[in-house]
Amino acid sequence: MSYSQLKNRVALVTGANNPIGIGAATARALAREGVSVFMHYLRLGKPAAERGEPAPTEPGWPMYLEKGTMSADRVLEEIREAGGKAECWEADLGVPENIPALFGRAEQALGPVQILISNHAHCQHDTLVPAGAEAWNRGPEQFFGGASATVTAEGIDRHFAVNTRAVALMMAEFARRHISRSARWGRIVNISTASEGFPGEVSYGASKHALESYSRAAASELGRYGITANIVVPGPTQTGYINAELAKRCVTETPLGRLGGPEDVADVIMLLLSDQAHWITGQLINAGGGYDM
Repeated sequence: MSYSQLKNRVALVTGANNPIGIGAATARALAREGVSVFMHYLRLGKPAAERGEPAPTEPGWPMYLEKGTMSADRVLEEIREAGGKAECWEADLGVPENIPALFGRAEQALGPVQILISNHAHCQHDTLVPAGAEAWNRGPEQFFGGASATVTAEGIDRHFAVNTRAVALMMAEFARRHISRSARWGRIVNISTASEGFPGEVSYGASKHALESYSRAAASELGRYGITANIVVPGPTQTGYINAELAKRCVTETPLGRLGGPEDVADVIMLLLSDQAHWITGQLINAGGGYDM
């Protein structure tokens, strides 16, 4: 696989603060190929140490939430120590004004963004089932604890603001800057989610599937400007949230017989950025070892 076109290009990777997450793995992979990487992140709450609590030591939802309280500084330092070039900035992408500001900071620090990887996500468990009724028995409460709350207007709006609207606005901002400088090479990869319907996380699933529609529209509209746009769907990927019980079930349902790691998904993202992928656009690629085929 050749990545000769990537050297000295600039990438913007969102949701890159979890050091064992897909965004961080992708940022590291890009930096190894000579790409300058601008990492976005948003800390969700205070870390355990500041709350006076012990940090979780076993994978599961508490560990995943703890990783979400981190900044991207650790990933930034790792890239720089390995000889790469990177910068980062914290912003809530649910605020539309932060999107042009994010591109502006990236451009000021590293140069025009030529690669856009939208990996950020907002997820709160919710359901269409009313409170007190019998819930479907494979919802997230089976593995993550607690019950999904019935959907609310505020919850739906937040999911779509972050997972859908922000991605659409980022692609539009990417295209605006690309076209204004008469560029002829650009790559977009958006991260979606496996499964259909997503019971127990209905707003998360719906917002991610809407992201897929925007991504295909981008492929159709932006191809004439030399931009490809594709979607990567990770299968069960250990980014801190998969506890032992869930891991056992996922491994059983995965033909290749193991959980995915963030590097597995980063490899697929890199494939779509490679020289050989120049003729691939508008596609959804499952990166899950055969899970959810």
